Amino acid sequence: MPLKISVQPSASPRKKPRQARAQATVDAILQASAHILVGQGFEGFNTNAVAERAGVSVGSLYQYFPNKEAIIAEMVRAKRARLLHGLQAAELAYRDSALLEALAALVAATIAHQKGWPQLSQALDRAAALVPLSEEGAVLTAAIVDVLQRVLRRHGVTDVEVAALDLLSLCRGMIDGALLRGETDADALQMRVMRAASGYLGIAAP
Repeated sequence: MPLKISVQPSASPRKKPRQARAQATVDAILQASAHILVGQGFEGFNTNAVAERAGVSVGSLYQYFPNKEAIIAEMVRAKRARLLHGLQAAELAYRDSALLEALAALVAATIAHQKGWPQLSQALDRAAALVPLSEEGAVLTAAIVDVLQRVLRRHGVTDVEVAALDLLSLCRGMIDGALLRGETDADALQMRVMRAASGYLGIAAP
């Protein structure tokens, strides 16, 4: 059963940058947004503050993003696109492996993705619950869940819809918590996550 997510057009960017100068402006807006979101949270996040930190006019910002929700939606979209790419590569590389090996590859890809700036990842997860997703963001979210569902289904796991969502929540919680505490040993973290996932699935831990 595909994951269904409601989408509101207001979360979509106004236009896509097509020239290098325009792309540089959008990059500056998104980088400024990341720092404000981490430092002040969604409550302190607004287009005036973003424009000031990015060094652009509010008018220039509005050329690309109609509101702060659209900025958040674009940041979430980009984050999930990178995660999806890593998960798809891991799935393909371990397509013919045993279930635990395939899951371990997905966990490793997730840890690698979250390690860069865990505070931003958590801030975006919180903000994403408060704003509508863009259409592409919603599609990416469903695709991430679908990767795990395919792996579980390939190995005969029952009720894959629920199992995939549970495992994603379990893994994300453990990974985010460890990284926010400053843990740097990715291998040790992966082993703990795999023990928890194995327990959930009722199979022997690696």
